[in-house]
Amino acid sequence: MRRVGRAAALLAVLGAVLAVLGAGTAQAAGYRYWSFWEGSGTGWTYATQGPSLVRPDDGAVQGFRFSVSEDSQDSAKPRRSPGFAKICADTPAEDGTKRVALVIDPGTAADAPTGQTPPSLRTACARVAPDASTAEALASVAKPLRYNSDALLCAISGYPGSGCGEQVSGNGHEAPAASPADSAAGSGDSGGSGGGPSAGVLVGVGAVVLLGIAAVVQARRRRG
Repeated sequence: MRRVGRAAALLAVLGAVLAVLGAGTAQAAGYRYWSFWEGSGTGWTYATQGPSLVRPDDGAVQGFRFSVSEDSQDSAKPRRSPGFAKICADTPAEDGTKRVALVIDPGTAADAPTGQTPPSLRTACARVAPDASTAEALASVAKPLRYNSDALLCAISGYPGSGCGEQVSGNGHEAPAASPADSAAGSGDSGGSGGGPSAGVLVGVGAVVLLGIAAVVQARRRRG
């Protein structure tokens, strides 16, 4: 009976552990922001530099997607394939300028801030100076743009009307403000601001699991 009681207690502990971990996953936080993408013949690649630093060549395709994501690994791509020939079909080449095709995807209603409706996805062909950045190309066709003090792109063509890189909890509610850069860097201090279990909780859970396993091994040795 004593062994049965121990086994039942162990099962209860493991069930609690799984519930904690499951709750942490469900509550994982993301960030609502405009991500920046570079197009090629094979699709979209998450840009490694900001649009103000990238100086695309003539014929390049650049994309922007508004969505909620945890980091660059799970960020949603623009929902239009990068096709320069189609986007710039009505914009012939001119000496002393370059053409940059832009895909501007405001995302879905699920990604929109409360009370705001995303505009339709659109494309544009920007004709700019040869040394222009992607940010300059975007500004030439999609004003007004809005940036924050950290030079994070907050709004394209006025969307969204407010907010900039705010943290969003797993249930879709806004959490305390943070930045997508922090998310991409994998910040995960013991305060648990991301909505999942803190480092201290995970260490404690790990210890409980190890103790449970040790108890099972010890019981089997006794039976042997």
